[in-house]
Amino acid sequence: QVQFVESGGGLVQPGGSLRLSCAASGTIFSIYAMGWYRQAPGKQRELVAVASIRGSTKYADSVKGRFTITRDSAKNTVYLQMNSLKFEETAVYYCFAGSFAGVVSYWGQGTQVTVSS
Repeated sequence: QVQFVESGGGLVQPGGSLRLSCAASGTIFSIYAMGWYRQAPGKQRELVAVASIRGSTKYADSVKGRFTITRDSAKNTVYLQMNSLKFEETAVYYCFAGSFAGVVSYWGQGTQVTVSS
């Protein structure tokens, strides 16, 4: 059973920053692209960012220039640095392992991000 350890969610004011972390097993990390989806209340899950094994990255248009995804192969961890957060980005953020296109093989348990004043 694949396990992820997600952390970094929480409450932040609009315009603030958070960094999400997702640690995976070495096997998973070395085989799959890693990334993040999010799901806001009453909305469909959407792809936020993904990083390939070689470090290529892709972002949703709504987060370009504000979010940065990185992979640390020494720690088998993927990070999502989120800056200038907006109210509407309140959601559960899910780490995943899968393809660079966002096809998911494995999901993390999710971490809540709440943007509120």
